[in-house]
Amino acid sequence: MGPWPLLGLAILAEVAATTALRASNDWTGGARIGAFAAVVIGYGVSFWLLTLVLKKMELGISYAVWAGVGTGLTAIVGILMFGEGVSLAKFACIGLIILGVAGLEVTGAHG
Repeated sequence: MGPWPLLGLAILAEVAATTALRASNDWTGGARIGAFAAVVIGYGVSFWLLTLVLKKMELGISYAVWAGVGTGLTAIVGILMFGEGVSLAKFACIGLIILGVAGLEVTGAHG
């Protein structure tokens, strides 16, 4: 598998782990333990996949995409799953993150 699909999976694992971290605040007992396990496993998988990506992709672009897309997706999950606030400013900032990451790729800033 190439670096881009691996990076996509790393992002999804990180977003899932972060979502489980937030959800663990709403759960009790065994569900909370399950959420904590999902956090540890999700972050572990995400970092492992990111190390595989870094064998074929530069650190700057891979980390920018991982962090930027992960941040944007996590914000959207927060809105959809946890009823977090929605505003034009929030969407604009998410858009700026995406534009910044896309700008790195388009301008060839990664080499």
